[in-house]
Amino acid sequence: MTHLIAPSLLSADFLNLEKDIDMVNASEADWFHLDVMDGMFVPNISFGFPVIEKIAKKARKPLDVHLMIMDPDRYLERFKKAGAYLISVHYETCSHLHRTVHAIRDLGAKAGVVLNPHTPVLLLQEIIQDVDLVLLMSVNPGFGGQKFIGHTLPKIEELKTLITSTKSSALIEVDGGVDLENAPRLLKAGADVLVAGNTVFSSPDPLETIRLLKNF
Repeated sequence: MTHLIAPSLLSADFLNLEKDIDMVNASEADWFHLDVMDGMFVPNISFGFPVIEKIAKKARKPLDVHLMIMDPDRYLERFKKAGAYLISVHYETCSHLHRTVHAIRDLGAKAGVVLNPHTPVLLLQEIIQDVDLVLLMSVNPGFGGQKFIGHTLPKIEELKTLITSTKSSALIEVDGGVDLENAPRLLKAGADVLVAGNTVFSSPDPLETIRLLKNF
């Protein structure tokens, strides 16, 4: 499978959001990555249902919705109705992760689980065959433009081994500090989906940056 690119709209220009959505639509990117933050699980607040519903009307590519929120079970159905194709929840926020994952899938969405940098891969052993994607945070969640945490590389390799050994079909997504320099190493380690925010939207030529990320 050719790897996927998911530009993160957290780094887009919110005064010209339609313009940036049109750019991603016209690019070689595969998904829109949407970071939803509640100011409790992470020290930042981003956007919610009204913005996602508007994005969904303009987007011609699937919405990859990353919930950095406490008690995500309360809102799963609303995020699906708002337009989410894939809903990812943090391991750290789910007391009953198996139930949450299957609730997402029962809604007709793809289900992902997210691990913070300090959370070990081995904790996914009992759930890896039930998820469509695992998102490894390569920065501490909450803000864009942070420096990539190098330990993510062996963590990707460990996760790839777990997926292969259990015959899981889960994709590996990496989010945080992804750029043109480290992207080839992430892909070599086993990543399937690269989230890129600042690298894309701060580029003088975002379309070309996406093309380069896509064609490593």
